[in-house]
Amino acid sequence: MPRRTLSAYNYMIAGYVREGRSEESLDLVRKLSFSSEKPDGFTLSMALKLSAGLASFRFPRQVHTQIVRLGIDSDEVVFAALIDSYVKNGNLGYARSVYDAMSERNLVCSTALIVGYMNQRAFGKAEEIFQNITEKDAVVFNAMIEGYSKELEAAISSIEVYKMMQRLNYQPTISTFVSVIGACSLLSALDVGQQIHGQMIKMEIFSHVKCGSALLDMYSKCGEVEDARKMFDHMPERNVFTWTSIIDGYGKNGIPNEALNLFYEMKSENVGPNYATFLSVLSACGHAGFVSSGQKIFESMERDYKLKPRMEHYACMVDLLGRHGNLSDAYNFIQQIPEKPNSDVWTALLGASRLHGDLEMADAAANEVFKLSQNGRPGAYIALSNTFAAAEKWQGVREVRDLMKARGVSKGIGQSWMEMDKGL
Repeated sequence: MPRRTLSAYNYMIAGYVREGRSEESLDLVRKLSFSSEKPDGFTLSMALKLSAGLASFRFPRQVHTQIVRLGIDSDEVVFAALIDSYVKNGNLGYARSVYDAMSERNLVCSTALIVGYMNQRAFGKAEEIFQNITEKDAVVFNAMIEGYSKELEAAISSIEVYKMMQRLNYQPTISTFVSVIGACSLLSALDVGQQIHGQMIKMEIFSHVKCGSALLDMYSKCGEVEDARKMFDHMPERNVFTWTSIIDGYGKNGIPNEALNLFYEMKSENVGPNYATFLSVLSACGHAGFVSSGQKIFESMERDYKLKPRMEHYACMVDLLGRHGNLSDAYNFIQQIPEKPNSDVWTALLGASRLHGDLEMADAAANEVFKLSQNGRPGAYIALSNTFAAAEKWQGVREVRDLMKARGVSKGIGQSWMEMDKGL
């Protein structure tokens, strides 16, 4: 083209965005900024959409500068994209400044800011924004319900917001149900989960793969593995998350043989396991004492599925080896880990050493935990102290207790939820 117009630039930028070709889109945005044409609201909203996935602190500010320079101060789409970009790049302060400066705050901007606050566990600020919205919709309710559902101490609020949504006659969506069922899983709130299951049946969406997987996971975590299996067997569609949930459910509920059988069945149906699947099946092998099977499954991660084991998988293997008396093998396994082992790995060895009363190995593992996390793992101090106590090594017990006191380490206070007639 002899002269590229703004429309031509926007057409090409939008096309690249649709195809996921971020670099080409950004390159065109840069070329446009140096041309005789000026970007408009559409161009800048596209640029901001791209920047949301760049994890760049600078780019949203550069686009923000362009918005101010061009005097684009009444385009709701642009400002919604700007707030969303700031939120996704971790600049919540800038996002809030833009939000507060808006003369009229639309629902999209409010929802984006709520999501940002929820991701940083700033529940009070998210609630403030939510309460000030006069005209709500299902999307903003979902943002609140999902945000609360990720944290145990906030999960009860997820259920309460869901109840509010029902009272105000907003139609729940698949996302709503997945999040609130997730909250029930965290709280082991079986009765509430069953009531929500009933609502899903009435709406005829319980068979959706996301809803089914969430329900299956909830029943498993509440100890109702038979109900979970019924859900699994009657699901018209299953994905890797469905398979992982049922495998994890059997493993956590003391039926490791079935967990292992389902893992092999999953492979036979050509469903590729993910990191969570391997963690679940390795944990099941550990509880059952399937050392040989666990080692073969671990070795298959990278060999067959190109999944490089993460530190939690190494910790699981240490637990598998150590739990069944192979403490030397577990220690040698740790020495072969290609990265520096974290405190989870050494804590697994400490737990196994305590189980088998190996004071020397327990002391070595505990010292590694203390080096990596002096104040963050009180359980490691307690485990070492209990190991000494079981062997009637009272001097060792006193030394660990003195070390805890010197470092200001406390056991912490346990908490639990109780389900009662009037709620949790």
